[in-house]
Amino acid sequence: MTNTVLNPDQLEVAEGREREQLEGWIPSLASDAEIHAALEKAFDYRGDVTITLKDGRTISGYIFDRRTGPTLATSAVRLIPAAERTKLTIAYSDIAALAFTGRDTAAGKSFEAWVRKYWEKKTAGEKGIALHPESLE
Repeated sequence: MTNTVLNPDQLEVAEGREREQLEGWIPSLASDAEIHAALEKAFDYRGDVTITLKDGRTISGYIFDRRTGPTLATSAVRLIPAAERTKLTIAYSDIAALAFTGRDTAAGKSFEAWVRKYWEKKTAGEKGIALHPESLE
């Protein structure tokens, strides 16, 4: 048996998931599949979206839940409007357009970015450094 010294920084290193840049995106909602895909991305998005309903009204807010069913009429998103603290349920079948209008508060805030900042400070010789969470605002 050889006596091998293992470097923990090289063990089980896995690439992180690449985040899509969705801020400012206005997806095409031409088919049921495109509507489902866009609303799945909107659910994962950490910013506000603007939904235009088929009756012409627009609602901006944060999507905190979604329920997918076999049809657009039985699928819905749940949203907290930006201007109020109520919770709305909107059927996919009522949505005419979707836009990712709010700033993605999670963009650039990966664990890897957090650790990289720590090592940059340590390499620069800073003392008393620690990893502290950044504000999302």
